[in-house]
Amino acid sequence: MEQEIQLEHALANIQKLVDNIETVIRGKRTQIQFILTALLAKGHILMEDNPGTGKTVMAKTLAQSIAGSHNQSSVNFKRIQFTPDLLPMDLIGSHIFDDIKKEFIFKKGPLFCNVLLADEINRASPKVQSALLECMAETQITMGDITYQLENLFFTIATQNPIEMEGTYPLPAAQLDRFFIKIIFGYVDEATELDIYKDYLGIQNNLQHIQQVLSMDEILFLQQETEKVYIHEELITAVRNIIWGTRKHADIVLGASTRSGITFLKCLKAFALVNGRSFVTEDDIKAITLAVLDHRLIYRNKEAKQKALAGILDTELLRLSKLNIAK
Repeated sequence: MEQEIQLEHALANIQKLVDNIETVIRGKRTQIQFILTALLAKGHILMEDNPGTGKTVMAKTLAQSIAGSHNQSSVNFKRIQFTPDLLPMDLIGSHIFDDIKKEFIFKKGPLFCNVLLADEINRASPKVQSALLECMAETQITMGDITYQLENLFFTIATQNPIEMEGTYPLPAAQLDRFFIKIIFGYVDEATELDIYKDYLGIQNNLQHIQQVLSMDEILFLQQETEKVYIHEELITAVRNIIWGTRKHADIVLGASTRSGITFLKCLKAFALVNGRSFVTEDDIKAITLAVLDHRLIYRNKEAKQKALAGILDTELLRLSKLNIAK
């Protein structure tokens, strides 16, 4: 009974967060669900699209919706604008000399936060991009001989411009693998865009006065509840089959790793909870496979990119459809 009450409380909190974000971000329910999926799975998300689609506003709205700790009005939110001249120390921090103490002290950089917006991440060099690796994978930063632990809640929302755009550096495979989910943010439909034009002043006002509907502790609680979501053994087998399928496919040069499979399972549980369920379904696999795996794979050509993973997924969904999988 207590577990059911906790689940109902968790689902209500998720809905409150979605509704609050939608006061600013219009017509993006699917994208919001993917972002919250990455958050509850204790991962990070990469959003790709042209400038002006609302990626930065999305990150700000999420951060301002969560109340911080230690008398902070909201969680510690930092935005880093990635540029070609950026250096790793601009992210991590550096040692500066203290005239009073007569010693070098470490001045923390913007990576020491709760919600990080890494804006246009692929405009910086690979050396700078790699500065994010340790903090995203292990929630810690090592500077010299000292390792600094980050906050229990550390969530990176990175945006990147399409790689065809001038002045961009493709993210290395190791960096891409740290992002649990990659989505195309996309433009809204015509009707929603017209509504935005009619009410852009109201939307701007909502962003400036966004309500804090959840606390940081409640987000951490939701992350714990995510781990309790039930996933049938056959669905775990399906994840294994899809991962192996990417390694065997003739049009995929680099398949998904075991870490990718574990990430897939975490995201399935989180996506189920975001959608109001305490169990994973076949539809969840269908909905998130491309978002979780596609950016981790290297294809032989563009034509293969359109078909290879989709074909592997269809084969596994066909197998699952012949089974009678109960909750």
